[in-house]
Amino acid sequence: MQKENKACKIRPASRIGSVEEYYFSKKLKEVAEMNAAGKDVISLGVGSPDLPPSEQAIATFCAEVQKEDVHGYQPYTGIPALREGFASWYGRWYGVELDPETEIQPLIGSKEGILHISMAFLNPGDGVLVPNPGYPAYTSVSKLVGADIVTYRLDEKNGWYPDFGELEQLIAVRRKEGKPAVRMMWVNYPNMPTGADASIGLYEKLVDFGMNHGIVICNDNPYGFILNENPLSILRIQGAREICIELNSMSKSHNMPGWRMAMLASNATFVRWVLRVKSNVDSGQFRPMQSAAVEALRAGKDWYDGMNGIYRKRRELAGQIMAALGCTYDRGQVGMFLWGRIPDSVESGEALADKILYEAGVFITPGFIFGSAGDRYVRISLCCKENVLEKAIERIKLIIYNS
Repeated sequence: MQKENKACKIRPASRIGSVEEYYFSKKLKEVAEMNAAGKDVISLGVGSPDLPPSEQAIATFCAEVQKEDVHGYQPYTGIPALREGFASWYGRWYGVELDPETEIQPLIGSKEGILHISMAFLNPGDGVLVPNPGYPAYTSVSKLVGADIVTYRLDEKNGWYPDFGELEQLIAVRRKEGKPAVRMMWVNYPNMPTGADASIGLYEKLVDFGMNHGIVICNDNPYGFILNENPLSILRIQGAREICIELNSMSKSHNMPGWRMAMLASNATFVRWVLRVKSNVDSGQFRPMQSAAVEALRAGKDWYDGMNGIYRKRRELAGQIMAALGCTYDRGQVGMFLWGRIPDSVESGEALADKILYEAGVFITPGFIFGSAGDRYVRISLCCKENVLEKAIERIKLIIYNS
């Protein structure tokens, strides 16, 4: 006798209906299926560094993991040496002095930190300013906590910076409609996906805006060391610590995406509030990985220069792909992607990306996944070896010239 399937009567929480599966989660399944069928797809989509961490970091991990007393639960605030390592790193490279005891919170990745911060600061219905184009997690996490998303546009003509006149108007309209106040704003510089770099002037305007309206400014800053000679922190600005939180990650800067080593920095009160959430969600990070991260943070300029020398060559090849596709791009971009505008004759970034995937076997990212303002753009990851990029160029030229 067949039993009735009772699972069909179960319904998920309503918040699940507000978000979809992450684009890359779905698309990479498709790419995997194509590869299983013998298609040999070249993936230039995800920004997962293929370079290793420093030799010193790896050696430290290998030595630490063999110790008997490092396998237990670790402090929610991370080991003191890790907080001190982050503080020293910020002082050396950003010119920002942080108290490792009270102003730094290690994180199991900055993506997780976006959720912790949102849960700590946003009530259902509160407004949160989210960039378009921007990292999809800002939108999806805001939906999961029940916040009201207030989208602000980034435009190529404005250097992919916020239009502060538009921001003031968004605040005024919301106030006029009697809606809950905007309590948080997500910014991301160096910017992903556009590659626009930060400036002191931009950070000063953001801090003033946050102070004037009582809005927490969250700067997501994982790309500052990739093809960038001048890493900047919003916390350099006078008064920023009172209203700003900065996320930083070792995934890109130190080639440690799978290690999930990140941090946030702010005033002691904000850090304490985030810790209330985080301490109820996870149980700390594996101690040998923390020790290895401390060693990685000690890297000198020569290590970063070596990494960027590789990325620089890759970006030249990515530029050739853009040229083959007829796309235009800003050569001043920083970070580990190349963001290009598609030709006017092409229907959309998604249409171009699908054509390249299905006809050339090369996966590039359509800009629409970052918001409607990215619809006329595509993104190429630099996390791919030169010979593979050269192979991608050959495939793309073959289908473009035969079209």
